[in-house]
Amino acid sequence: MKNNKAIAQGYMTVGEVAKKMDVTVRTLQYYDREGLLSPSSLSEGGRRLYTDKDIVKLHQILSLKHLGFSLDDIKNRLMPLDTPNEIADILAEQAQAVQKEITSLSESLRELEALRAEVLQMQSVDFKKYADIIVNLQMKNDYYWLIKHFDDQTLDYIRSHFDKDSGKAFMDTFVQLQDEAIRLHNANIPADGDEGQRFAKAYWDMITQFTGGDMGMLPKLIELGQFEAADRKWKEKQSLANVYVEQALGVYFSRMSINPFEEGKE
Repeated sequence: MKNNKAIAQGYMTVGEVAKKMDVTVRTLQYYDREGLLSPSSLSEGGRRLYTDKDIVKLHQILSLKHLGFSLDDIKNRLMPLDTPNEIADILAEQAQAVQKEITSLSESLRELEALRAEVLQMQSVDFKKYADIIVNLQMKNDYYWLIKHFDDQTLDYIRSHFDKDSGKAFMDTFVQLQDEAIRLHNANIPADGDEGQRFAKAYWDMITQFTGGDMGMLPKLIELGQFEAADRKWKEKQSLANVYVEQALGVYFSRMSINPFEEGKE
């Protein structure tokens, strides 16, 4: 009670301000140390004392902080400004920063929901695959879901031979060639003709890039369209493309006098 009597009329202690403004005493002490909001006075005992004017300034600080401004921004960029236009410009900058954060959070939400769906479909806990899925989601790879179908050997091979850019480029090439195979098939382009064989060479070049000369990896690439639990549309598309791919490659291998499938078995 003696301490309360010692407080002059019109002043509030740090505890009273903290309670009134729903902040902690430690927060007010920090604002004081940072020179953002210093008490108007000190009691004889060294207690911080605040006035209604200080409350108004604290309200301003808390409101701007709610909008995402840092304490440094409030102190050094906002408070010194003199004109509405200057303040409006700073608010516009902050609005852009908030929009970027919203976009980033929306992407994180999309990735979380997609990963959750993949986790539920997988038959075991595998954080290495989770990490690969997340990376492919970040890359905007629509075929991230294929990862759960690969075995550890194949994934280790992919991790050691491809980085983000080359992995995405390879997948884009694979999808483009599958689309081209369907186009050629639907257009009745002969697999043994010039156009069909140009396609076969491009397809074989892609396979060679993936295998790096290791024909033992060839069956893994073929599995891309044969996963039992793969998306139905994906399987249908790959089955249709593979009809033309097999015809074109069959002619190509015959003319080259090679049998890579036999090499892969060895």
